[in-house]
Amino acid sequence: MFHLRLVLAAAATLSLSACLDNDLERGLAGAAAGALVADATGADPTTGAIIGGAGGVLCDDLGLAACN
Repeated sequence: MFHLRLVLAAAATLSLSACLDNDLERGLAGAAAGALVADATGADPTTGAIIGGAGGVLCDDLGLAACN
């Protein structure tokens, strides 16, 4: 079950990345994905949401192809 949740969270995030136009949308998607992955791995979902949200907001600034 652990791997299924992780794969589903990653697939959902990647499929939505093309629909996200601004930092707020990417941050919210990153926070949701971070919380899901953290919960699936047994880590603290709040910490995962903070890290995922920061990654979502900053990915466009880093010039990553998935965020453009």
